[in-house]
Amino acid sequence: MSDLFANPPALAHKPQPAEPLAARMRPRSLDELAGQAHLLAPGKLLRRAIESDRFTSLIFHGPPGTGKTTLASVIARSTGSRFEALNGVESNVAEIRAKIDQARTWRELRGETTVLFIDEIHRFNKAQQDVLLPHIERGVVRFIGATTQNPYFYVNSPLVSRSQVFQLEPVPVPDVVSVLQRALADPERGLGYLHIVADPAALFHLSEKSDGDVRKALTALELAVLTTSPAADGLIYLTLAVAEESIQRKAVVYDAGGDAHHDTISAFIKSIRGSDPDAALYWLAKMLHAGEDPRFISRRLVIAASEDIGLADSNALRVALDAHHALEFVGMPEGRIPLAHATVYLATAPKSNTAYVALGLAMADVETGRTLAVPIHLRTPTRKKLAAASGDASAPTEYLYPHDFDGAHIPQAYLPEGRLYYRPGEQGMEKRIKERLDLWRAAFSSPTPPPQP
Repeated sequence: MSDLFANPPALAHKPQPAEPLAARMRPRSLDELAGQAHLLAPGKLLRRAIESDRFTSLIFHGPPGTGKTTLASVIARSTGSRFEALNGVESNVAEIRAKIDQARTWRELRGETTVLFIDEIHRFNKAQQDVLLPHIERGVVRFIGATTQNPYFYVNSPLVSRSQVFQLEPVPVPDVVSVLQRALADPERGLGYLHIVADPAALFHLSEKSDGDVRKALTALELAVLTTSPAADGLIYLTLAVAEESIQRKAVVYDAGGDAHHDTISAFIKSIRGSDPDAALYWLAKMLHAGEDPRFISRRLVIAASEDIGLADSNALRVALDAHHALEFVGMPEGRIPLAHATVYLATAPKSNTAYVALGLAMADVETGRTLAVPIHLRTPTRKKLAAASGDASAPTEYLYPHDFDGAHIPQAYLPEGRLYYRPGEQGMEKRIKERLDLWRAAFSSPTPPPQP
């Protein structure tokens, strides 16, 4: 308890020379935070809540390097609160209780509020998360949680319901460039004590390749500067070539089972459906770069070929299946070639979902309507005789074999009640199907369409 009355951590911390540049340049106020204008611009809800000190519990979720921890620290500083931090990977119930006991003591003896920040809150199990609930409700601590996962799936519902949830977005490139420029100019916390001449193209490259992760950009900047020897004039020249060496391969933010995975494949399929081959190729490239299972992509192409293209171009299904088999045959990285082939073919093919929609209508009838019996003339010979002996004598019992008639078609009832599910469209090859089907249907009594969903 010797440090019980020490200065609050969020207020006492000063950058140390041995700390990484990203830690030294951690923002100290809302105005220093990069990006997140949708949350922190003047007049926005979160900023108003912070400036008026009118928040209770908050959960921030978003990709790494978007400022979740920093924002929690700034909130504590801005509201004059103590800042206590735990990590969902390392901490346990005993540590949570200890932090809460300290917060209660500070509140009772000094009347001070404690912000309890828990990074990677999704790593806590249900029991650990439940420990927080009564103390949040009594106001013992102000809880702020951070997670890279969707909190509505990975954080307990009682905790989410007691918190305001805000999503942080990757920091835009111009904002990352501004942070790098500030780091180069700051002599106390940044690299301003060195004589650096930075090529704007180099700063832009570092910012773009960081993919919205400010911490990654600052780390790359520090590496570039500290590994470059001064020139004869005593200046350190940060060139584009040096920047390219310092942040070589762009690490795409992509969680194989989380939001980025689902959002990207959704964008890929919707780009195909929307007939935009350029967008579809970009999302394909992102998934391949991030290490997505290529067989998952090929399976989705097969589904899209029937769901979104269907009878407008039945060859699309064959192309998708061929791409899937080619991928299995040649493996990666060459397997990306048939994937690109199928992606472009599907994106540029005429579109129709009429068969898929028709199945949905038929399934709705089966699930909610009266179950229809198979007409007598369509049953097996034995079943037909039994039904004819005990059923309606006026019902047809002879099956007309279509191949015995001109055009291999003869009108006859295939359902005991008239139903119309399939309505062919006018796109691609389906237009010819529509013309043929219209003639067949006109030769038979008009069926009664089922109710639309």
